[in-house]
Amino acid sequence: MNPSLKTQVAQLLSTGPVHTLDVAREALRLRGPESAAAAAVFTLLDGDPRFQVDQEGNWSLDHARPSPGRPLPRVPYAVVDVETTGGGWRRGDRVTEVAVVPVTEGQVGDGLESLVNPGRSIPPRIQGLTGITDEMVRGAPTFTGLAPRVEAALEGRVFVAHNVRFDWGFIRSELLASTGDAPEPSLLCTLRMGRFLLPRLRRYGLDALTRHFGIPIHSRHRAYGDALATARLLLHLLREAESQGFGDLHSLEEAMSGRGPKRKS
Repeated sequence: MNPSLKTQVAQLLSTGPVHTLDVAREALRLRGPESAAAAAVFTLLDGDPRFQVDQEGNWSLDHARPSPGRPLPRVPYAVVDVETTGGGWRRGDRVTEVAVVPVTEGQVGDGLESLVNPGRSIPPRIQGLTGITDEMVRGAPTFTGLAPRVEAALEGRVFVAHNVRFDWGFIRSELLASTGDAPEPSLLCTLRMGRFLLPRLRRYGLDALTRHFGIPIHSRHRAYGDALATARLLLHLLREAESQGFGDLHSLEEAMSGRGPKRKS
């Protein structure tokens, strides 16, 4: 679908809900039969989680998600990294360290970082990889104690991580266990961005991509060091996306999913 049309609809909805026919007339400039105009609105917006419609046919914006057309550098991001007791949150592995680094208006800010008491022992191989030991986390807060701070750090931001499904899976699981609820943020993966925007590279791990852009990683395999490096990587990838003709997050996501226009040649 045409991102520019969605931008026009988003501008119309920015002040509050608008009925389907008014969206058709005012944003899409449709003057035909009402049934055809309404069908065009639903074809354009239905299935896009940023737009919501109630039973009376009134459309509104989900303000927890980035607005269509918002320039990539102006979208607020929360770059997240977790260290864990293992790779399977479905198997009961838990978070041992969490970091959330905000990126606002193209600037990396000060974020949240904390060790987390997982309530279980950390396997020796994981201790060897991260340097995080049972003794280190014994006096750390549980995730339940950190949950309000984590939720506040994520609120209104796109959730970004390198291999985002891993980090989001753990954060979501921990929030559900702690509070019984979890937000539904937009997710953006720097691993996937790297593969899409830089197809000629041989490797796309965090080490390879940060090396490509000359980004140092301090305290590798610790949550804050990896999150900070990923935040800096995100800025490079956003600039690369803009240079390839992707001006907003929606057009980039559509292209990465294979549904939208391809990159500039």
